[in-house]
Amino acid sequence: GDIFDKVVDQLEKKGMKCDCKGGGRIQHNSQDKTINVYGYSVGFGRAKHEITTEKLKAKYPDYSISWSNEGY
Repeated sequence: GDIFDKVVDQLEKKGMKCDCKGGGRIQHNSQDKTINVYGYSVGFGRAKHEITTEKLKAKYPDYSISWSNEGY
């Protein structure tokens, strides 16, 4: 929730509706072109990492992108 809490007011002032669907972490290695999505948010629970991963694959097709429910 750290990032969400920092930006939600700014986005809502611009007329955007915000709802945090969960959280987690992203490990990015630009040299190896890998991204790993994992973990959960204490405040918001676990996001659907498979959705995050699909969006990342569309944006970064030359990366190896994976996800896991392991870790914090």
